[in-house]
Amino acid sequence: MKIGILTSGGDCPGLNAVIRGAVLKGIKVHGQEFVGFRDGWRGVVEGDVMDLPRHAVRGISKQGGTILGTSRTNPFEGNGGADAIKENLERLGIDAMIAIGGEGTLAAAKRLTDLGLKIVGVPKTVDNDLDATDYTFGFDTAVQIATEAIDRLRTTGESHSRCMIAEVMGRHVGWIALHAGMASGAHAILIPEQQTSIEQIAEWVSDANARGRAPLVVVAEGFVPSHMEQAHSERGLDTFGRPRLGGIADQLAPELEARTGIETRATILGHIQRGGVPTSFDRVLATRLGMAAVDSVSDELWGTMVSLNGTEIAHVGFEAALGNLKRVPQHRYDEAAILFG
Repeated sequence: MKIGILTSGGDCPGLNAVIRGAVLKGIKVHGQEFVGFRDGWRGVVEGDVMDLPRHAVRGISKQGGTILGTSRTNPFEGNGGADAIKENLERLGIDAMIAIGGEGTLAAAKRLTDLGLKIVGVPKTVDNDLDATDYTFGFDTAVQIATEAIDRLRTTGESHSRCMIAEVMGRHVGWIALHAGMASGAHAILIPEQQTSIEQIAEWVSDANARGRAPLVVVAEGFVPSHMEQAHSERGLDTFGRPRLGGIADQLAPELEARTGIETRATILGHIQRGGVPTSFDRVLATRLGMAAVDSVSDELWGTMVSLNGTEIAHVGFEAALGNLKRVPQHRYDEAAILFG
């Protein structure tokens, strides 16, 4: 059996470990053959592939990014669509596909599976917002990078007696902000699931300052203050029609400085959170998911994705992952809020 692997959407630490795990187990256990689609769905639509023999994946689990390249191509636009993709797969002799990606990638994979293509999925998102899996690889790395950066911001904040605001990723959910904020001892954590007033944030900042601390605020890019109706976006739309977020920290900084009288600086961590080498946790998780994905192919579990359930790998339908976002529950936020101010 010949399997095509694609990585689509935003890059993420751990993608290469998935590829390596899939290729090694597929070759050694199932006798499978592998090719990689270049640049995600673009490679699928255009039939642009590269061979993936065993030596091609040697030592790549520790590398960040993806050796296959990625893009945000919509497989149903332009020359795409199920019929065109089927023709490409038949021409290339590819029997099945492993799609590694987030919500958009898996939604496209489900739609194509419903139209008769043989696809299994591997969930990927640094935001950790996909339902039906306890953790996604890349999240642990993003939290570690954010925590290290925030630790550095804290030292300069304390040196100058400033309030420091760190903006992290999190379009719809605040998992990175929650974990990095708790790990770094933030005096306020602002997430999309919780609308908070500028007055309340200013109170937390002032309380910390009154105790002789340099206030530290961690905010997710998708946070919506109570005086705003939607997340801050001034960079247009992406290829899937979603607003490009980022910059809420720059909006909060002058507001907090005006209300508290404390010099306030904002830092947007941005893409640095999903660059570089994956943590050991993410390397292990990604490798296990890759190996489980080739088992799904061997068992013909089309329309399913592999997921982490506790410490075990499970196989669930695409619809289970796409039905709801995995949001930060109220009790987790309340737990963190005890530490605010």
